[in-house]
Amino acid sequence: MLWRRGLVGPKDLLRSVGVLLRDIPPFSFDPLRRYKAYLAGKPIESIEAPAQHFFWEHILPRISEQARRALEEHRAQGHRLVLLTGCPDFLVDPLATYLKLDHVIAGRLERADTVFTGGMVDPYPYREGKRLAAVRLAAEQGLDLGASFMYGDSPGDLPALEAVGHPRVVNPIRGMTRIARRRGWPILYWS
Repeated sequence: MLWRRGLVGPKDLLRSVGVLLRDIPPFSFDPLRRYKAYLAGKPIESIEAPAQHFFWEHILPRISEQARRALEEHRAQGHRLVLLTGCPDFLVDPLATYLKLDHVIAGRLERADTVFTGGMVDPYPYREGKRLAAVRLAAEQGLDLGASFMYGDSPGDLPALEAVGHPRVVNPIRGMTRIARRRGWPILYWS
């Protein structure tokens, strides 16, 4: 989206590759999760406005019917619906609004006046940070994690999945099928 609109260019891509190379060895994509180098110095408005369009054009049509049904079943049972993700908030806020979710915990990019710095605000909800965010929200809202459901697809979700009583693995990636089977967790495949 950003590349096609000319908001991110070759220099931004090189900056992101530089972040990766600084961390070799070991090679890891974690720095790209924690530092959005391609957004450093970009005006906030020039990124957030196209994100709304991106949601309506590309994300909304991809929300599976199974996901919608699961949300409605949880809503009918009186469950609070929470979106807990490391994705930047400006990308997921339109989704949360559309789905009428009760809470959103997402990655937040650091801002300096009217531009993004490229850094993420702590705590960053990924891996252990995602579990800590779930624990914090449960304490603040009086929620019982032992009675809670969590849906995840990757090892980055593992600490949060382990923190709830009803973990669900959806469209697993990067070894999550094996992990879910070992732990006896339900595996769901949504189109």
